[in-house]
Amino acid sequence: MQTLVSAPSRRVRSFVIDSGRWDGFAARDGDVIVATYPKCGTTWTQRIVALLIHQSPAPRDIMGEAPWLDATLFGPVGPMLAALEAQTHRRSVKTHLPLDAFPVTEGAKVIHTVRDGRDAFISMHNHRLGMRPEFTRQAAMSAPPELLAKGPPPPTPADPRAYYLQWMEEAERRPQDGGDLPFCEFELTYWERRREPWLLFVHYNDLKADLAGQMRRISDFLEIDTPASLMPALAAAATFEAMKRDGEALLPKIGEAFDRGPDRFLNKGVNGRWRDFLTEADLARYDALVQRKLPPAMARWVEAGTAVAGDPRTIGD
Repeated sequence: MQTLVSAPSRRVRSFVIDSGRWDGFAARDGDVIVATYPKCGTTWTQRIVALLIHQSPAPRDIMGEAPWLDATLFGPVGPMLAALEAQTHRRSVKTHLPLDAFPVTEGAKVIHTVRDGRDAFISMHNHRLGMRPEFTRQAAMSAPPELLAKGPPPPTPADPRAYYLQWMEEAERRPQDGGDLPFCEFELTYWERRREPWLLFVHYNDLKADLAGQMRRISDFLEIDTPASLMPALAAAATFEAMKRDGEALLPKIGEAFDRGPDRFLNKGVNGRWRDFLTEADLARYDALVQRKLPPAMARWVEAGTAVAGDPRTIGD
């Protein structure tokens, strides 16, 4: 039986997530867990991990090979666990759970990719608008009875600023026991453990600025000896343009959930689009939220990344 280095201390259940689905996960030494707040570069990081594990730029089915275990959207967890058990290469899985809601065993590696909350929210706006109504209705049927009794989540407005106001209301509220954590509280569960040797912080901005350098850093963390001669080809395959080009191979079933399939799911891959429609008051509201909930050093790192704010392992609070 493998030793836990981080044990879950909370149960998370929402319209799309149930942390209890991890109960049947049989961990192996070397497992890689890509753990993020939604729309912070999760799929990008998964692609990078697959490139490094297989040491090949060839496209691979991201969702099929590295499933999102806690998601209730895609049916029972049993087939996901069986597919993972059948894999003979080094494995990777995905989660959108806070760090205190899933098990981490000795020998596992956790990669936590972070993005400015404003960029995450605008990416999520596109994500939700693109979900097929029939898929949304089917997914809602798997929600816990206590959530179904309260009615469905509010519809996603077409106006991005209106969606921002919804997102901020959620981010400002006190966390409710058992549900999704707002952005700041979610990120704090990782920040508090940032010096653990099994946990690596990656920032979206740093990936954008130096993809090959960040991939080398991730390769070193995973203890994968990637030849210098191979890294340019792997980095080229991890660019947004390459992932967009290879979308049908990387995400072959995503069209079941999203209109326009991978073209919608892999939308723009850029930051700062919120500047086009948020007012000064909107931005001040976000700043006040971050200043109230996050330590100053953490707030600076979440916004800017390592190149600006330093290494999370060495900077203080």
